[in-house]
Amino acid sequence: MTLLQKYRRLAALILLNFAVLAFFLAHVAGLFHWPFISQMENLAYDTRMLLSMQEKPDNRIVIVDIDEKSLAAEGRWPWSRDKLAVLLDRLFDDYGVSLVGFDVIFAEPDRSSGLGILDSLAQNEFSDIPEFRRQVEEMRPNLDYDNIFAMSMDGRPVVLGLYFNVASEGGRVTTSGALPEPAFSKNDLGGRAITSPLAVGYGANLAELQQHAGGGGHFNPTIDEDGIVRRVPLLYEYDGNYYEALSLVVTRLLLGVERVEPVFVTDVAGNYAGLEWLKIGYNYIPVDDRVQAMVPYRGRQGSFPYVSATDVINATADSAILANAVVLVGTTAPGLFDLRSTPVQSKFPGVEIHANMIAGILDQKIREKPEYVRGVEFLSLLATGLLITLVLPLLTPAWAMGVTFLLLMLTVFFNYYVWEVENIVLPVASSIMLILFMFLLNMSYGFFIERRRKSEITNLFGQYVPPELVEEMSNDPQAYSQEAEEREMTVLFTDVRGFTTLSEGLTPKELSRLMNEFLTSQTSIIHEHRGTIDKYMGDAIMAFWGAPIADPDHARHALEAGLAMIRKMYALHDEFEKRGWPRLNIGVGINTGIMSVGNMGSKFRTAYTAIGDAVNLGSRLEGLTKQYGVDLIVGEETMKKLPDYAFRELDRVRVKGKLEPIAIYEPLSKREAVSEQELNELRIMEEALHYYRAQDWKNAESLFTYLQRTFLKRPVYELYLERLVYFQENPPGEAWDGAFTFTIK
Repeated sequence: MTLLQKYRRLAALILLNFAVLAFFLAHVAGLFHWPFISQMENLAYDTRMLLSMQEKPDNRIVIVDIDEKSLAAEGRWPWSRDKLAVLLDRLFDDYGVSLVGFDVIFAEPDRSSGLGILDSLAQNEFSDIPEFRRQVEEMRPNLDYDNIFAMSMDGRPVVLGLYFNVASEGGRVTTSGALPEPAFSKNDLGGRAITSPLAVGYGANLAELQQHAGGGGHFNPTIDEDGIVRRVPLLYEYDGNYYEALSLVVTRLLLGVERVEPVFVTDVAGNYAGLEWLKIGYNYIPVDDRVQAMVPYRGRQGSFPYVSATDVINATADSAILANAVVLVGTTAPGLFDLRSTPVQSKFPGVEIHANMIAGILDQKIREKPEYVRGVEFLSLLATGLLITLVLPLLTPAWAMGVTFLLLMLTVFFNYYVWEVENIVLPVASSIMLILFMFLLNMSYGFFIERRRKSEITNLFGQYVPPELVEEMSNDPQAYSQEAEEREMTVLFTDVRGFTTLSEGLTPKELSRLMNEFLTSQTSIIHEHRGTIDKYMGDAIMAFWGAPIADPDHARHALEAGLAMIRKMYALHDEFEKRGWPRLNIGVGINTGIMSVGNMGSKFRTAYTAIGDAVNLGSRLEGLTKQYGVDLIVGEETMKKLPDYAFRELDRVRVKGKLEPIAIYEPLSKREAVSEQELNELRIMEEALHYYRAQDWKNAESLFTYLQRTFLKRPVYELYLERLVYFQENPPGEAWDGAFTFTIK
């Protein structure tokens, strides 16, 4: 067959491949958005971030931590401003730090000194006492904590934090405090636009504090749809002005640069295209179309040295750590709510996000995601999709898997090379998903073609072995073994009672028709409940659950099948009578345990069957249904598997061939469907059995007599009353364990 003929034969598959390719290309081109690809891209980004972490601490930036230790020593937050002034004086005068940035906000005046109360007293109650007013004025410099804090910042490189609101709160736009000087305004851009986040409100510091600080920057991160912080907006627009991020201001002051400069690019035609970088001196910071920079996480929490704030205040901190360092004052205490979810850690201090940004700007390690990567992604998808479309349909499954694996590895390694060496974030999720989708499409197409052959196998062999076994063999022939194996399974036996007598009045044809219809209905129920027919033995059926298809609910399915078979038996009574056939009654025995299952027999004939003590016990339980006058009996292991069903304990017995006694039960229904009267009957039955096994014959006889008279006259009650008459005349002795021994099968 020529290559062209092969393509013609596979025309439907090739068209499907092109459809998948077109779908992905349309997503990349922006014709529609598929959120799942974005979610996978975020996952791929996080994976690359985790793989590329440096895992080495950066001692240039130190975090002075308002931690649990500091709160316990200095009191709950917020602290008085005079204490923060001490903190600043210690950092600059005693430890010689180069710069301090606050990842906290001071939006309200400090009234902890009581100065406001003294002023009120001086103006009201003690207004006629000049000496009181004079003393208040003398104390004012020592009690005006905001002024003390402001003076401690004066002339020092201190950066205060603030935040912006991008949405109104309850329909109200809120602003507080004084904003720092903006980086630039719209008028400074010469008509060019910057699409940074637009704020409608803000929360800033007291004007007195901001005026004496060296600068101020916002600490708003970008929180993606999955709640993870991967980027920080370096600029926020408010009222026509653009304000810098805290990390940007800290880095700018550290480098001694007065202003940040926006760097715009032009397209190939020389037209304005958009903002590409922000420039601080000789440092270029790549930004996306929202003026956001990707946070270059060095590692998990602790990538920068931490010093407890109380140790700085009390001058017990290690001076070697703090000397000449950039200090960020922030908090890791859970109660102060500055923990963020990041690619490297689910609970990550917000202050360390800023530290990572500062280190990344200084090292020029901020990764780029330029606009042209969308074109690269589009061309990569087109080339990969065409290759798969034209090559994969011609290959065998093994070769197709090999080629797919090779394409995946090349895509991943190239992407990681660009990430690690070129510092560029190239989208990879769409390429990986395209390769996998197209591989699954080609394999699925082949599967459905093979399905036709499997159907032929089923038609040939389905009448000899259970359909589930045929399906399992045809799905994965290599996994199927004729060797027997041990599994926990549940077996069901059913037999028509008095069949020999019932069949005497029927002709052979009538008997055949009756049994065919009856066994067909019973078999259908077994198959509906995922059971496997082991064999028919005249008027008897043996079935099991748990093989060849593994079934963790084998006990439940077997019991539900048994109950349904009994209901079907009663439903057929009237129909059989109309045809002149006798009513058929069955007994059902169900048992759960370890069984050997597999192909067994001789070289002349084999059958897929189950054997073992648990199987034999299931057969014995079916035989006991006649002795206790019930339709269905289950073993103790089956009962334990079904705690949501109500059971009547019938007896503790030794069946033929077994030395150990076992408890046997009659299933009733789901517990929620059992009436209060039935529950009361079960409780009395349980008490009667207790007296019976304790050889308290009189109390046992009294309760069984009450049960027989009060409730339905069940044969089991009559059985126990007969035993009690016998045991009162012939006591079983002290060694009796309460079990009844059966010598018949």
